[in-house]
Amino acid sequence: MDDFDDIPLAGREAEPAPERSDGVRLQKALAAAGVASRRVCEQYITQGRIEVNGVVVTELGSRIFPDRDEVAVDGTPIQLDPSKRYVVLNKPTGVVSTMRDEQGRPDLREFTREFSERVYNVGRLDVDTSGLLILTNDGELAHVLAHPSFGVEKTYIARVDGRVSAKALQRLRQGFELEDGFIKADSARLLADQPSRTASLVEIVLHSGRNRIVRRMLEEVGHPVTALVRRSFGPLNLGTLREGQMREFTTLELGRILKLARRAGEQRDGGSLTQAAEPAREPKQGRGPRQAPPTRSKGRR
Repeated sequence: MDDFDDIPLAGREAEPAPERSDGVRLQKALAAAGVASRRVCEQYITQGRIEVNGVVVTELGSRIFPDRDEVAVDGTPIQLDPSKRYVVLNKPTGVVSTMRDEQGRPDLREFTREFSERVYNVGRLDVDTSGLLILTNDGELAHVLAHPSFGVEKTYIARVDGRVSAKALQRLRQGFELEDGFIKADSARLLADQPSRTASLVEIVLHSGRNRIVRRMLEEVGHPVTALVRRSFGPLNLGTLREGQMREFTTLELGRILKLARRAGEQRDGGSLTQAAEPAREPKQGRGPRQAPPTRSKGRR
């Protein structure tokens, strides 16, 4: 379950705005992103429900650069780039979390060969673990989700040998030293009242991405894992998605994920991990949208 950190990052405001036309009308960009019809999007604008780069926009003549500007509807970020792809896969056991396995084992190409985009996995699940794996071509978002410093929680359900005691659960929550450093679960609990003395189901939540960390933690407290599935990753959940199946992010899921990524971007631009974990702040007074010149004709995308 290693997370990898070599995904290229898109620098925020690293270059000045290019010399180009004055962008596209805001309502047109919103409609193209599937928010609503253009007429309804115009109503959203006049009602003050749209923010561009953290600034509420109410002018129908406002223009944006969809590839640079950050737009939100009712506080939920919108992805304006139609080339970005976000997929949830319920990875089966026996599949290696890589796009090409040098040992010839089943890998993720089985699920991505029909994609026109070049996607990659966010973090990894070991070959014996099933569950939620994210596939995307959004490098910056992938980095935020994969890197443990951003504190994105993951939830696992483990079947383990033996009857797990309250003392073992408390030790998981308090933490202990492993060979690669201190670790503790964000939460750990026994699922349901299980009469069996030979096996238990444990739910464990953590944001670490160290190799086989859940298995090593449970073995440390005396309960080796016999089966393991990742049920959630941040705001994403498997739900009823069956093993080996995929689905696109829902609009709500994508909005929540983009919010995580943008807040992490603020952290990189001068915030802190503490700030990144705080509740959402009031809209910032950032750079505003570009207003259409009075005599300019309709812009192109």
